[in-house]
Amino acid sequence: MSLISGFTKVAAGFLLATSMTAVAIPATYAADYTKDNPLKVALVLHGTLGDKSFFDDAATGMKQAEADLPVSVKIIELGYDRSKWQAGLADAADSGYDVIIAGTFDMTGYITELSPQYPDVKFIDFDDAPDYSKCECKNVLGVQYTTAAAGYLAGYAAAKISKTGTLGTIIGMEFPTVTDFKTGFDQGAKAANASVNILNAVAGSFNDPAKGKEIALAQINQGADVVFPIAGGTGIGALQAVKDSGKLAVGVDSDQATIFADSDAAQADVIFTSVLKKVGHSLYLALQGTLDGTAPYGSRELLGIKEGAVGIAKNAYYEKLVPADVRTEVDGLEAKIISGEIAVTSDMK
Repeated sequence: MSLISGFTKVAAGFLLATSMTAVAIPATYAADYTKDNPLKVALVLHGTLGDKSFFDDAATGMKQAEADLPVSVKIIELGYDRSKWQAGLADAADSGYDVIIAGTFDMTGYITELSPQYPDVKFIDFDDAPDYSKCECKNVLGVQYTTAAAGYLAGYAAAKISKTGTLGTIIGMEFPTVTDFKTGFDQGAKAANASVNILNAVAGSFNDPAKGKEIALAQINQGADVVFPIAGGTGIGALQAVKDSGKLAVGVDSDQATIFADSDAAQADVIFTSVLKKVGHSLYLALQGTLDGTAPYGSRELLGIKEGAVGIAKNAYYEKLVPADVRTEVDGLEAKIISGEIAVTSDMK
């Protein structure tokens, strides 16, 4: 069973916008792993927890895996000093873990270099994948996501609720895994309003909240009343600017409104939806497949809206801030995208 089939089978009941629930553990595994003899896993982050987005969602998936599966997980935070990433990943590979998880294009090269040196270690490369034709990567599982369709739904809703007809998007860096959000968002916004004005900026960083806030304020000053930051920690600053200005925002990766609900209710109140990349759950399924021997190491899995791996948050904030008729339209568009009636352009190939 591939991750794609795993996502498809559980999308209706298991994948929720705001939480994960337990599933039954298979009776047997490919190896004799138990709670007393767990699969040893390291999640290696080229950053830190606390981004309220990408890394935090991965960690949530690991927490759920430890609760449900015979695995033990060590989360290793390498920080944002790029010079420490390669050595940190190598240290993890040399520390007796059965599975090393790392993600994004920033880490793929290091995984490609290390994986042949550690043939008995399995590597999960999430949100990116190596070029399997150019490396000895039989022990590497690539997990990627096409977020354009979910971005389309958010863009459509954003253009419908915008009072100024101007939207703002902020990209951390220009890579397909990032720009795919915007490609779909722009297409959806234009489907809702052909004359919509979409401002765009590239921050050049995923860890500069001050820069994100500065860019968002500039876009708001140019008339944007909905801002979509696709920029990790940089986007946190953009969300703050939206809150301070009384405008609206689209969150990214995780359901950011519910994440902020307890710590900053005012921030949550302006995030009318989030484009969800369900990283944590995909990693959960990858570990489950590793345990039962079905995870397709040596290949890439590309997960999208049809598999339930991406989507938009339809929570209480969405219901409050998006009119019912627009929500109905979005539901109809989602069904047409899944059926193939609507084709959304994607940067992921």
